[in-house]
Amino acid sequence: MSIVLTPFARARLFPRESRRNTIQDCGPEAFEQRLNEEAPLKVLEGYAPFCRLHVHRNWTSTRCMAVPITDANRHLLRSAYEARTKQELPVLVRWFEGVEPPVANYLLPILYSREQLAKEGEPIDADWGVVGCLYTMEPEEIPMVPITMLRNALGVEEGGSGVPLDREAYRRAAAFWEVHANWRG
Repeated sequence: MSIVLTPFARARLFPRESRRNTIQDCGPEAFEQRLNEEAPLKVLEGYAPFCRLHVHRNWTSTRCMAVPITDANRHLLRSAYEARTKQELPVLVRWFEGVEPPVANYLLPILYSREQLAKEGEPIDADWGVVGCLYTMEPEEIPMVPITMLRNALGVEEGGSGVPLDREAYRRAAAFWEVHANWRG
């Protein structure tokens, strides 16, 4: 099985200007090589048949991506309308500024199949393409951000995957993200 970083993931996980909330101490080529050479601790089924997550122990200083919202840090929440790419419409996002999350115990690359990526206009020369990565304390997936679920349901022409909305999964995700937020360094 071969794995490559998609251009979408490369830009988000390894931006030109390094950010503290992206993968640390590792470049995109080394990250890709490690995923191809090191067997995951376990493989999790994703939200659709074409998606899976590989669980790896964190070998970097990358910090957890989700931070619990508390009375002590709520004042550090920020929000804005942003698009992930130039083609996508901006959506409301929120994040913390000024928090110091713990170093993650696990990295969970999110993989899409070659067939799905071709359908989304991102052909790859490998079996699987990395479309994102979760940085977590536990070797488990955290819920997808609700707006990503909605974008996926809108279809590939709106930057999604075309997977219909799962109302129960959406409710679980909303409950998680009601009390957590991403952060920016």
